[in-house]
Amino acid sequence: MSTSATPTEDGIDAIPQAILDRLTRVDMPAVRGIDAAEQSMQVAGVTVPVYSCDALVLGSGAAGMRAAVELKRRGVDVLVASTGLFAGTSACSGSDKQTLYTASTDYKGDNFVKYAQSLCSGGAMDFSTAYVEAVGSIDAMGGLQYMGLPLPHDNQGAILRYKTDHDEAGRATSCGPRTSKLMVKVLFEEALTLGVHILPSCSGIQIVKQTVDGEERVCGVIALHREEKRNAYGLVFIRCEDLVIATGGPGELYRDSVYPHHCHGGLGLALEAGVELCNVTESQFGIGTPRTTFPWNLSGTYVQVMPRIYSVDAEGNEIHFLERFYRTTREMVSNTFRKGYQWPYHSTRMLDYGSSLLDLAVFIEQQAGRKVYLDFLRNPEPVNAGDTFSLDNLDPDVREYLENNDALQDLPIDRLRRMNPLAIELYRMHGTDLASEPLEFAMNNQHMNGGILIDDWGRTNLGGCYAIGEAAGSHGVTRPGGAALNSGQVFGKRVALAIKRSRNDKTDTVVDQSTVSSALAGALRDADGFVSGSGRKPKDVKAEVQARMSDYAGIICTADEVQSALQSATALRREVESNGLEASSAAMVGQAFRWRHMVWVSEAVLTALDHYICAGGGSRGARAICSEAGTRCPDASIEDLSHFRFIEEQANDKEAKLIVHRSAGGITIRSQPVNRDPQVHREFFEKGWGSYLIEEG
Repeated sequence: MSTSATPTEDGIDAIPQAILDRLTRVDMPAVRGIDAAEQSMQVAGVTVPVYSCDALVLGSGAAGMRAAVELKRRGVDVLVASTGLFAGTSACSGSDKQTLYTASTDYKGDNFVKYAQSLCSGGAMDFSTAYVEAVGSIDAMGGLQYMGLPLPHDNQGAILRYKTDHDEAGRATSCGPRTSKLMVKVLFEEALTLGVHILPSCSGIQIVKQTVDGEERVCGVIALHREEKRNAYGLVFIRCEDLVIATGGPGELYRDSVYPHHCHGGLGLALEAGVELCNVTESQFGIGTPRTTFPWNLSGTYVQVMPRIYSVDAEGNEIHFLERFYRTTREMVSNTFRKGYQWPYHSTRMLDYGSSLLDLAVFIEQQAGRKVYLDFLRNPEPVNAGDTFSLDNLDPDVREYLENNDALQDLPIDRLRRMNPLAIELYRMHGTDLASEPLEFAMNNQHMNGGILIDDWGRTNLGGCYAIGEAAGSHGVTRPGGAALNSGQVFGKRVALAIKRSRNDKTDTVVDQSTVSSALAGALRDADGFVSGSGRKPKDVKAEVQARMSDYAGIICTADEVQSALQSATALRREVESNGLEASSAAMVGQAFRWRHMVWVSEAVLTALDHYICAGGGSRGARAICSEAGTRCPDASIEDLSHFRFIEEQANDKEAKLIVHRSAGGITIRSQPVNRDPQVHREFFEKGWGSYLIEEG
């Protein structure tokens, strides 16, 4: 392939194709899984292979692999079990220039306290957690650079920065649309160099616990291994003393989702084991391409180049729908631009003709059954008769940005080619040429900010169980874009430190074989029941759950609809508990286990959301809580938006997390206060040094 540069129309040399390929068509390392287990157990006449390790990491994304690398470096025998290598959100998701949000090292450097305050400013997050992420970001980024992550920097060595969602300081950086995939690549290469054991095609279905000195602790995980043939279901047991859940978010929870397919996450697995969740009311929604094509977030330069936006009805008529919402062309295109760094939907940004009014407009078009498109070959249509789009008629912040980036070309495609050719290349490699055809997009669920409740070391309420990455509920309400990638890296190291230190203080625990045998027997009975059962099919449960969550727990919610959705979700969960699920074959048993988990996750989210609304909770982060009694209402130039009047967020709701626990009767909710006061405990060197040496062993 030629690497010669081709001049663009404005005379700027194009980036060589080989470089574009290297940053978009990322070659992942070949991975050889460990040999089949030699040990096994006999349970009800069935052979169940047994693997053993000190620490088990479930999930092979960027967070999980950072934990595995850091554990191995500390001499801990670690095993990574993964449903699919390079198939999760880290390897398959991104945006125009997917963001890694870390403390800035350029010019005058950064202020960790202010960084932490920006992380937890949205509420429902402790300052101490945010401070850990702020301070740890430097080491996290440096480690990735050491492993080979190609973060761009200037000739003085400072990382190049830009502004992202909920970020006024400009701490974002990126190595292109595939930033997280490149992170996974370098982490895998490091893991393979270190000799980390990896078990591909293996999904955890049940955490096994035992009581040690009066405390419930993890003693292993029951999993399904697709390559295992010693029993009909591929059932295996992985014995471990510590477990790191790094399974990502519940992407399959929503029909309208930008997650890769088959991302179920581990929240149901955790709930079933009595592990508490928090903040599952908090998600991110934003514009992206549909799952039916190539799911991808359309933030940053995709909208900063101000493409033409239109919808198409069932008869094929093109509709300039944004003219019903914005008052002038300048207002419309300037807020289209701002959608680039205000990408997640936020209720208050619907007000004053802001950038989330665009999200609402797209949502309304979808509800009407119309498809929505970005057209990079034409400039936006004017709002008013006699008006025209002009680069000379933009809000000052928009014009200044485009000028600073030499992006004043005539057409959106040329502006995109100037600012981010990788964004074009990415869609080209997935079958859509932005230089010749429009791009369909929609409002999608993109990220869960809630998840498993952890402390500042990644520990859960179950002894020996940790959670990191999107599986962890540590992200607060309105995290800056890219902060989740940083959090996974910081906590990947934190849990490795915590596990290493805990191993210094304890002797090996003897596993209670009767506990393991009983759990395995129960899993085998469940699997047999799925194959011989006559309950609902997992695909039907999937369709019902996803439709309900997208239709009633998306960006627009009402108390009555959420309550009705909760009642239906509870009824479905009880039906599944009573009648089971039907798997068409032994190979489909995994789907049954996963969707049994997902009905619990759906009920948990809706229970928490219903609790929040009934307690007077208002609109924030992910959702507008609409009501006739609402105090705020978005305006539009023509469209009647009175039925989107919403309740404002209550200030005291920022000061608490909603904790979710599974009980015999269903889901219970309690509130736990957070501390957002910017107080940092400082340690004198000599005093702290001694403690550190003892803890590190």
